[in-house]
Amino acid sequence: MTMFSTARPGGRDWLRTTHVLPIALASAIATGAIAAVAYLLWPTWGTVGSNGPERLPVSIGGTLFNVPTAAIRMKIQRHSGEQERIDLSFSYPSLEPPGPQKHVSADEVVEEMTQPIDRIFLSIAAHHNSLSPQMRLSSIYPRYLEPASNPGQDGLAMRAFRADTPYGGEDLYYANTPALTARCSRDAKTPGMCLSERRIDGADLTFRFPRNWLSQWQGLATSMDRLTAELHGGK
Repeated sequence: MTMFSTARPGGRDWLRTTHVLPIALASAIATGAIAAVAYLLWPTWGTVGSNGPERLPVSIGGTLFNVPTAAIRMKIQRHSGEQERIDLSFSYPSLEPPGPQKHVSADEVVEEMTQPIDRIFLSIAAHHNSLSPQMRLSSIYPRYLEPASNPGQDGLAMRAFRADTPYGGEDLYYANTPALTARCSRDAKTPGMCLSERRIDGADLTFRFPRNWLSQWQGLATSMDRLTAELHGGK
């Protein structure tokens, strides 16, 4: 009697192929996804394609800003439309977007980190009806400040925060003409940095800059006003 085999030709090879193909396909998809996420999250300092727009209309907290593309620090934020937050940097005192990031060696990175900061940083975020910077200045900060103020040069005054408060180790600077308010950390192992906040409609703007720039505070205050006006359509 002739016996007929019911097994598929090359059965083991066929089974092995049916398992390998889905695994290879899944690996390729995962690799592509990881590469895409890495590209989007990799921080940049002004590298923009030659065909990209110079400015992007961005809505934050329902407030429209006209943002220089080259000033956006992260690629994932480099698109028009509604965003929760955007992080920018500008060369100071020119207020131009920084130049393209250069590929540097490890030694050059260490050397650059020891150089004085020459950029003013700005974060714009939706505030969702949180306490405004003006309310913190008028009703929160006074609870934690030392009673005496120290008059500074050209009308800039300073009051220290008490050491036993949430703002211990910081000082509050303020002036009227031009208007400036800044909360600054003190110089220690790292140079002191300052935060200056303001609110426009549904968004809060937070400027960050080195404390030693306060030696020329009028120019600094004018520069922040200028940036705010340029980003918010001249309003």
